[in-house]
Amino acid sequence: MMRREARPSVGDFSFHSVTLEPSKCTGCTTCIRYCPTEAIRVRKGRASIMDDRCVDCGECIRVCPQGAKKAVSDPLAALERFPVRVALPAPALYGQFDEKYTVDRILSGLLSLGFTDVVEVAWAAELVADATAAWIDAAEDEGPWISSACPAVVKLLQVRFPSLLDRLVPVLSPMETAARAVKERLYPGRPEVGVFFISPCAAKVTVSRFPQGVSGSAVDGVIGIKDVYLPLRTALPGVEERPLGSAKARGVAWAHIDGESDAVGNPRGISVSGIADVIGVFEALENGKMRHVAFIEALACPAGCVGGPLTVENPYIARARIRARERRIQGLEPRPEPIDARGLGLAWQTGLEARPALRLHPDMLKAMIMMEEMEQVQASLPGLDCGSCGAPSCRAFAEDVARGQARITDCIFKLRENVRKLAEELIDMERIQPPGLDRD
Repeated sequence: MMRREARPSVGDFSFHSVTLEPSKCTGCTTCIRYCPTEAIRVRKGRASIMDDRCVDCGECIRVCPQGAKKAVSDPLAALERFPVRVALPAPALYGQFDEKYTVDRILSGLLSLGFTDVVEVAWAAELVADATAAWIDAAEDEGPWISSACPAVVKLLQVRFPSLLDRLVPVLSPMETAARAVKERLYPGRPEVGVFFISPCAAKVTVSRFPQGVSGSAVDGVIGIKDVYLPLRTALPGVEERPLGSAKARGVAWAHIDGESDAVGNPRGISVSGIADVIGVFEALENGKMRHVAFIEALACPAGCVGGPLTVENPYIARARIRARERRIQGLEPRPEPIDARGLGLAWQTGLEARPALRLHPDMLKAMIMMEEMEQVQASLPGLDCGSCGAPSCRAFAEDVARGQARITDCIFKLRENVRKLAEELIDMERIQPPGLDRD
């Protein structure tokens, strides 16, 4: 069954944008090898996603050869719920189109799709960069501090690196900042106003339902870039261009790797993209090997947000286009700020807790017993991590056995071993004669 799409209650982690279409899944086990939190299992010829472990990074969407994984987002028809509809385009949207289409034309094109207003998330990114730099400067220790802008990375910390949660910079994301500016400053006290983020990634869809650092999101819907790309591309040649862009180059640069760290301006900052490389950096950080670093810009998607699973263009082509736009924007006269954001609160209102997805059992004694069983099972396995059992590794399979979610004979090698022993026992039994006929 597909995961439900209804907006869940706060504290419920059963909603995920990343979903599975069972009819397309062939059980090939490709996805289990790439999931960063081992959230996928293949059973009875079909993959399934463990809700408590999924971080919505979209890695399974990229690698699935059958296209069985997809990201669920709001359709354009969701605009009809609101009389006033404000688009919040991620700067990654600009990289999907040839440079002959200016940012102003792209923003004007969004108005032709049914939006009544548009505010650049790239503009909000500049506010977040300034708030992040100020927070790091005021911090009592020298870091390393981790950007909280990528929701997939934040969830990765909650699931796999809970010891690093206190390293997160507690500043709202550009998406949430832009939405709050619209709701609190541009259209204050107007419930008929709907705010829609144009997103490059699945994690932004999930975080709009489960906000990070705040009790409720100001975002009313998230529409994937892939869902607006075709109608927007069709509209661009004939659209009436209006001067709607106000973001500077350093805000637009957030679309790709290094954009945030350059905007924050910390000389001891580093950037890393791609979930596997992010994990490598966090493992080094846990082992105390990043003491010289002050700030870490960590993005789950390759090349940054331009590589998100809801985009349509090659991430490296999109990155080159974004950089070309940055150079063009730098040569333009600065425009007035779209919203007066002075005094707008950007700090988190609530903290984040670790998600006990990897804990074997809430009871410590039972967890220790299960851990001992898990280690015994793992020691008996071949250690090939072949994936034939439907788990990503022998250790993960041993964990499934200890949890009662798999049988030891689900391992083809253990099954062959048991069959061989059974065959030997049958041969021995065949040789046994009744006592009255036994001549030995």
